Order: sequence, then structure tokens, then C-alpha cells
Amino acid sequence: METALLTWFDVHGRELPWRRTRDPYAILVSEVMLQQTQVDRVVSRYIEWLERWPTAQALCNAPLGDVIRAWQGLGYNRRAVNLHRAAGQVARRGWPTDLTELPGVGRYTADAIACFAFGEPVLPVDTNVKRVLDRSGQSFGAGSAQALMDLGATVCLARVPRCGRCPLARACPSRGSRYEPLRRQGPFAGSFRERRSRALRLVATEPRALSELDRPAVDALQRDGLVEVADGLVRLAS
Repeated sequence: METALLTWFDVHGRELPWRRTRDPYAILVSEVMLQQTQVDRVVSRYIEWLERWPTAQALCNAPLGDVIRAWQGLGYNRRAVNLHRAAGQVARRGWPTDLTELPGVGRYTADAIACFAFGEPVLPVDTNVKRVLDRSGQSFGAGSAQALMDLGATVCLARVPRCGRCPLARACPSRGSRYEPLRRQGPFAGSFRERRSRALRLVATEPRALSELDRPAVDALQRDGLVEVADGLVRLAS
């Protein structure tokens, strides 16, 4: 099945900029950006980011406020803070043996960097890869990681998989199955996430009086290291 998968990938694999590099910093940036953010939204932002901060040292040297502003629109701004901290750790001490020691780097992201940057024989298992593994009941090596990701993202879909296009369908025990919709996150409009986002956008333009802002939202942003509050003013973290 692995041969069939890789043959399919040679024809149908997505052309993505982070697949043209082995630079662990560039791959870290891509993986953090891709967390719960659609690929199409990430591509241009990833390119812009690396043009502005091409190395971990360059990002480490950047003011945190600039990093947070550059992250706007990618969601979950806490990831920008962690990425900045991770770059600082790498710039000072190099890449750790255990990549999960980096701020914001969990098991999947660590395995992705190990596989795609350092060539280690570990298969990074994200949501798409896990879906293909669970449904097919097959095992695959690290060399199939990108193919599995694309198969899960474009063919082996969460609810109605496109089995007629799948290179694994012939031997797949789940062929023809349909699935219940997964529980979705609540709507953004009217949520506390929206309140946080609105407060952060205001502060990103210039320091604001705390009295003018949504206090619970500011408190949450402060806990996440995104803003600072001093003398009644709220400004981006520095």
C-alpha cells in the first residue's frame, strides 16, 4: 500500500513552500502557523514571515510587539509568543535533543521537525495522518508522511471520504464508510475569543487606556503574555 500511496503522491501531492527546505527554523514556522489554520491562508504569510525574519536569530532579535502584529489574522496569538520564545532559545543554545523542550512545541510538531528537517525515521501524526492510519489499518514509514497528510486533507476527508480517488481503497476496510460530523468549535462572533481579538487589535495600533478596553479580555491577553499593563495603559508585550 505504501508504494501505491507514494505513486499517487508523485502526481497529486500539493506544492507547498515549506516542502522545499530542510531548515528546521523554517519548518518550525510552518508547523506553528498550520496549527488550526488552513493551508491556503498560511502560504503567503509563511513566505512573508521568512522574508522578514529568515533565521531564528533574526526572529529572536525582533521586538515581541512586532511579532504579534505580524501574526494578526493567523489566529491564537499565543502561538506567536511561543514561536518568539522558541527562536530565542534556539538562537542562544541551539536545537535541543528533545524538541518538546521548545516553548509551544508538542509531540506532533517535534516529530515533524525531526522528520522533515533532521531526516529522523519518525512519522509525525497529525489529524489527517491519524485518520488515514485508523481507517486503513496500515502502518507507514516516515517517508510517507507528506503523502499521508495530503491524502487525509484532500481524499480521506473527515465526513465523506472520496474513496473512488484513494490509492489505498482496494485494501481499505473502511471503504465506502460515512462519518458523523465532528464537534465544531463555537462561532467566533459574540464569543470571548472575539472580544480578545478586538482588544488586541486596538492595542496593536497604539497603547490604550485600560478604562477604554474590555477588562476581562485584557486580563486574558496579559496572562498569555500578549500585552503589558502599566500606569493605566495597555500596550503590546515587549
